[in-house]
Amino acid sequence: MGNAVAVTGESFETEVIQSTIPVLVDFWAAWCGPCRAVAPAIEEIATEYRGRLKVVKLDVDEDQEISIRYGVQSIPTLLLFKGGQPVERLVGNYPKPAILSKIQAHL
Repeated sequence: MGNAVAVTGESFETEVIQSTIPVLVDFWAAWCGPCRAVAPAIEEIATEYRGRLKVVKLDVDEDQEISIRYGVQSIPTLLLFKGGQPVERLVGNYPKPAILSKIQAHL
């Protein structure tokens, strides 16, 4: 999984909501082709922004409650959390520059 940390329903509160830095949550599933396609860009962002941005991955098949709570209806969905609240949402397989353009203003 690399630099992106896997989160579950149990660790979501601690890792995402209570984080002191912005958190990019990648809602994904193992069977999702577009999720696998965007994964390298997510890993690069996790590496390049370490210390300023936390990047986590949440498997929607394993933790449906979190997905439902945040209205994730299709994957991949990227949600950027800041101060415990979602501030940006990208649905679909976006190229890295498009992802960065959405999140850099919040860092």
